Amino acid sequence: MRAMKKPADSLAASDARRRLRTLKDLVVRHGVTVGGIGVIVAIVLIFFYLLLVVLPLFEPAEMFPATAYSLPEGAETVHLSMEEQAEIAARYLANGDVVFFRTADGSVVSREHLSGSARVASAGVSDLGDHGLVLGLDDGRILPTRIEYAVSYPDNRRHLTPGILYPLGAEPIVVDPDGRAVVAVSGRVNDDAARFVSVLEDGTVVLTEAELETHFLSGETTVAGTTNQRLDVRVGKNELPAFALMDPLQEWIYLVAESGDAVTLRRQGGEFVINERVRLAGNGERVTALRFLTGGISLLAGTDRGRILQWFPVRDERNEYRLQHIRDFEGPDSPVTGIAPEYRRKGFLAAHANGVLGVHYTTSERTLLERKIADAALTRVAISPRANTFLVATADNRVQLWGIDNEHPEISWSALWGKVWYESYPEPAHVWQSSSASSDFEPKFSLTPLAFGTLKAAFYAMLVAIPLAIMGAVFTAYFMTSSLRTMVKPTIEVMSALPTVILGFLAGLWLAPLMEQNLPAVFLLLILLPLAIVLTGFLWSRTPAFVRHAIPAGWEPALLLLPVLLAGWACFALGGPVETAFFGGNMPQWISNELGIGYDQRNALVVGVAMGFAVIPNIFSIAEDAVFGVPKHLSDGSLALGATPWQTLVRVVLPTASPGIFSGVMIGFGRAVGETMIVLMATGNTPIMDMNIFEGMRTLSANIAVEMGESELGSSHYRVLFLAALVLFLFTFVFNTAAEVIRQRLRRKYSAI
Repeated sequence: MRAMKKPADSLAASDARRRLRTLKDLVVRHGVTVGGIGVIVAIVLIFFYLLLVVLPLFEPAEMFPATAYSLPEGAETVHLSMEEQAEIAARYLANGDVVFFRTADGSVVSREHLSGSARVASAGVSDLGDHGLVLGLDDGRILPTRIEYAVSYPDNRRHLTPGILYPLGAEPIVVDPDGRAVVAVSGRVNDDAARFVSVLEDGTVVLTEAELETHFLSGETTVAGTTNQRLDVRVGKNELPAFALMDPLQEWIYLVAESGDAVTLRRQGGEFVINERVRLAGNGERVTALRFLTGGISLLAGTDRGRILQWFPVRDERNEYRLQHIRDFEGPDSPVTGIAPEYRRKGFLAAHANGVLGVHYTTSERTLLERKIADAALTRVAISPRANTFLVATADNRVQLWGIDNEHPEISWSALWGKVWYESYPEPAHVWQSSSASSDFEPKFSLTPLAFGTLKAAFYAMLVAIPLAIMGAVFTAYFMTSSLRTMVKPTIEVMSALPTVILGFLAGLWLAPLMEQNLPAVFLLLILLPLAIVLTGFLWSRTPAFVRHAIPAGWEPALLLLPVLLAGWACFALGGPVETAFFGGNMPQWISNELGIGYDQRNALVVGVAMGFAVIPNIFSIAEDAVFGVPKHLSDGSLALGATPWQTLVRVVLPTASPGIFSGVMIGFGRAVGETMIVLMATGNTPIMDMNIFEGMRTLSANIAVEMGESELGSSHYRVLFLAALVLFLFTFVFNTAAEVIRQRLRRKYSAI
């Protein structure tokens, strides 16, 4: 009976173990499946989150009507403007009145009459942000004014009290003693001086300069004296100028006739002299509107055919400024009646005689929106400082208030990836510059230099890492003795655990200065070190057999330690004399002066060495496993047929291991593309497009790390940084997908070996 129970107990125990093993297999199989699916879901969610943040960049602009009402006054409106919150607007009337009214319903808040009894013949914006306006009167005088909105909080409610200020006093400045009307005027009031250019009704151009004095106690500014200078200027073929503009720095004057002919004058030695003559519009076109883009550099010229052309000064080959036609915007075939530039961006509104209003942005070269908003001609247009509201006056004496949703006009595919001609640049360029101290600054969001810098850093890192990692992996797996391999492989793999912030810190503060001070030695290392290794191998092959046989097979790398150290010492010892003999004692300076190549201390060479050091363990480990995993019978069979070890390696082992080696290379490349801390600390973080190994770069990942903390939530800058992250995500996805496809093809090709 006992003998009968033992097999039964054994069978029961075996069944229990089998059920437990089956359960474990089931749990592990489902656990791995769930984990794999979870990883895929996480990656997909990351992709869609990035996409969700980025998509608003490419949403179209929208405008929506708020209200419309008739104007009670019959006098002509010569200028419109709005305050920051777009609650109150101001109308300058031709009869000399200024009417402040609520934009919501048109109710009058207050009304003021300008100093003097003359009518207003022209108006020129002197400062967008300060609500400054220079009025040309019909009796030969000009009057600089400024609107002020005093804020108070009675009963804890915000209350605005508008008023007119006179920066140079309430008395108009006499420009023409003969009393001819000022038909065009422009000018600027600075801290110590004011300059104005006026065009009289007979075409005479007058430059008015006022010397200002500021009381040191009260801060009140008074005019110490004024001078008028007649400028003998004719535009085109004795045409009269219809428009006059003076830039904010009071350095340039632009006089433009309706025919499109223009004269530019530049201040030199205290005098304005003619700089050039140019035609702003095409043949047969007439200029119907002219304004400065915000910042006072670009001219926006509207024509009777509905086009708006952008011009700004560019230095030519003789280092002289010439007006350059940069871009134009096609509108409806109807005259442009008004242009309203945005206060803080490089966008503008264009009003047309057929009732169409267009929303444009210069940098992105986009016509964001065009819409017919009135049956009558649009005569005046004003945009709020926040660019979310605009006001238009029509020829039928009505005013319309519109809201506008236009959050990211500066973004377009051409602005992100193409060359853009920015103001004050000599030619179109790829530029990343997201911030500046100047209020007139135009953000530049080109991702091209960042993508270029990412690939440049990865290229030089892989140039260093691939040969060392693959050759080291092949030798370790195929030639090295197992006892030495068990020490070498873990040591190199432990290198991958070294924090990259430490590598970046060492590269930026130690390696970069070391390489700059010993640059000849670095290049000598590239020449003498391989020669030393080859020479050592040659001499070893000529060493007597009894000496060679005394060293165990596979321990030959230990013999290279001393020659490598001696070669390194020799390179650094010879670096100084070589630099003195051939490079004038300073190789970086010689590179800059003699070769015309820029040299930065933190450059691509430093990044290549530091990031290559970080990438080597990844490539080495995978490639070494691939070579070591080649079935032993393949190499043994090749050797048995008479092939040498090298022939076996090249024709049998490497083809079989090629899928794994390629996978290691692509994983290393992905690591190099996504690396952040090393490129952040070891480069100058300059977003330039230059493959020069002695210049730095800025990568996508480093740019995100540097600027994400200072970007405003929801701003164009913020979303473009997420777009950079999305581009980086797609980079790695595309390269990894391509790598997997190639790896599978290699596996199928060599699976029959």
